[in-house]
Amino acid sequence: MSKTNISSWNIEDENFWNSTGKKIANRNLWISIPSLLVGFAVWLMWGIIGVQMINLGFVFDPDPATNKSMMLTLAAIAGLTGATLRIPSTFFIRLAGGRNTIFFTTALLLIPSIGTALALQDQSTPLWQFQFLAFLSGIGGGNFASSMSNISFFFPKKVQGTSLGLNAGLGNFGVTTMQILIPLAMTVPLLGLLSGDALELTKASGTIFKRIPAGAETWIANAGWVWVLWLVPLALFGWFGMNNIKTETVTPNLKSPLVSFGRISWLLFIGFLTAGVGLYFILPPPIGLDAGDSAFMQNVLKNKWVILPLIIAATVYLLKLASPGEIKANLTRQYAIFNNKHTWVMTIIYTMTFGSFIGFSAAVPLSIKFIFGYIHTLNADGVWVHSVSNPDGPSAFMFAWAGPFIGALIRPVGGKLSDKFGGALITQIVSVIMVFAALGVAYYMSLAYHSETPQQYFTPFFILLIILFTATGIGNGSTFRTIAIVFDKEQAGPVLGWTSAVAAYGAFIIPKVLGEQMKMTTPEYALYGFAIFYGICAVLNWWYYLGPKAEIKNP
Repeated sequence: MSKTNISSWNIEDENFWNSTGKKIANRNLWISIPSLLVGFAVWLMWGIIGVQMINLGFVFDPDPATNKSMMLTLAAIAGLTGATLRIPSTFFIRLAGGRNTIFFTTALLLIPSIGTALALQDQSTPLWQFQFLAFLSGIGGGNFASSMSNISFFFPKKVQGTSLGLNAGLGNFGVTTMQILIPLAMTVPLLGLLSGDALELTKASGTIFKRIPAGAETWIANAGWVWVLWLVPLALFGWFGMNNIKTETVTPNLKSPLVSFGRISWLLFIGFLTAGVGLYFILPPPIGLDAGDSAFMQNVLKNKWVILPLIIAATVYLLKLASPGEIKANLTRQYAIFNNKHTWVMTIIYTMTFGSFIGFSAAVPLSIKFIFGYIHTLNADGVWVHSVSNPDGPSAFMFAWAGPFIGALIRPVGGKLSDKFGGALITQIVSVIMVFAALGVAYYMSLAYHSETPQQYFTPFFILLIILFTATGIGNGSTFRTIAIVFDKEQAGPVLGWTSAVAAYGAFIIPKVLGEQMKMTTPEYALYGFAIFYGICAVLNWWYYLGPKAEIKNP
């Protein structure tokens, strides 16, 4: 067994695990976690950056409503790209090895981080540059699939729920870390001249600690620079501290690092290609397709519910079609997961938990800003107007971090509970809680969005949102436990990656749907739809894993 490449790995053997495996596995886990954390932060930073761009008076369109919609679009672009990149990332470990993959994909995050820091220094930077940087930020979202697949190979089944819960849960702290750290970093010239000139707030802002009044100075470029300070040492830790498992069930034909990086780059290119084409259809002009007045174009070619499945299918197909022979053969073996019905069942159930966590994490900052940060009035024509700033509204920066923080913090608890009581039972309880929490959030969201004093409804809205996030965190841990038990060792890793890829589209869907419903003054309809979906997931989980006809009882 070499220091970097491990050729013998039998963690289900108790003696090997206690004498050798546990130490190696834990070292890889504790390097993986912060790398994944920063990946989440870079991926989802556009929700926070968008709020501050509004506060600083960045204008891409003279119409305030359209300008707000463009800010939401940045988060949606990053969300869709990150989700799509999880599909090729699912297969990186078998093709390139864990150490090679984590090092390279972590280092790639320097590109959107530095680019964002430079672009934010100039308020005249065109929208398309921010959209392109949000597009590249999707690399951070894709990293989750490869990271989870990699860690699944290091730990025995008896602690899969705990180990995967730690990797995912603490990795998900990237959302909270980002929502706390970016506002704080913007209050000081963190890197001197590199932080750019101070910009003056045109609207009140804030941090986790306090509200910052209009007129205060801020250094928004630090929203990008702060991650560079993390990424350089983390890439080095990955290179010098992690391992490739060179066995038949993990990475049977490991090549040199440069060849491995080339394989990863090619598969990422395919993911970027399909994501870009999909965004061309979904986004409005000038970046997206001009559908004109054609009903067909409007209802089909720009319909996200049509385009998203096509993006997924095209990515899966092209990965195999456009790959060289050896990679194609490797992918064919891994694609066996699609012949197992439990892959599809767990994909839907996992979307309920992680899709909701990541989607609400991306949407909540701007939702708090738009719903509670403005006074909502009826004009003379009976139309709701949402253009007057609410001086008593809560600061998004003071509250948006709490839900993702609790959801991530409690995720390992979900894994531990599932190891003790069974994953499907915990998932069933979670799904019922999510139904009622979503309905409660919808109720108070509706009241606030049709009120001249929306802040009076913020407390119950926020409490129910925290309950919803808590349930998603526990459910994330429980679904991982179920996947680890239902599938054999070779398939469990790719299934974890695949389900996380599909679920990650929540980072696109939830901000997009909420934005559309806000424009129609009915944001509660989005939550009603999510509650119905959670109910469907509860039925599926009961039928396949808990009920009298369950093929695998409470995995």
